[in-house]
Amino acid sequence: MSKFIVETSARHIHVTKEHLEILFGKGATLTKKKDLSQPGQFACEERVTVVGPKKSLPNVSILGPERSATQVELSATDARSIGLADAPVRESGDIAGSAGCKIVGPCGEVEISEGVIVAKRHIHLTPADAEELGVKDKQVVWVKIETAERSAILGDVVCRVSDKFAKAMHIDTDESNAVGAGRDQMGEIVEIG
Repeated sequence: MSKFIVETSARHIHVTKEHLEILFGKGATLTKKKDLSQPGQFACEERVTVVGPKKSLPNVSILGPERSATQVELSATDARSIGLADAPVRESGDIAGSAGCKIVGPCGEVEISEGVIVAKRHIHLTPADAEELGVKDKQVVWVKIETAERSAILGDVVCRVSDKFAKAMHIDTDESNAVGAGRDQMGEIVEIG
């Protein structure tokens, strides 16, 4: 099977235009800091504080472009540390019934009743990539990640297929630390569910 890059997705948020203007002022737009591996996605200069019942996480990156719903993606450790042990493991965009929090920017704050998730580990694939790997959209697989001292096989990895994607697996910081993932970490599918 062919290998693919495994990227660590640190805590971040996606915002709506309405929430962006509350947080950063009327007419605010996202300022691109750098492009991400997925086409059209970018890290922004703008940062916010995510506030939970127990404590806050300052300096959280916003990823662009704007979305139709505001979403906060944390590691399980981050979520528990701020008092959101009920943040569910979900695919991006699946926020119904998830945890809520307060988001604070330099010009205002937003209270969301849902939208805080722990992102489910996943692989972005084009249709051609999926065909090459023998998988379909939403199929769940096991991925082997080999490192110098902490190799592991991760289960429950969902395949996300779209012609708008570039081939890359995303894991959060807890998962990355658990396997000792490096900058040019590679993975390969070892079992298809």
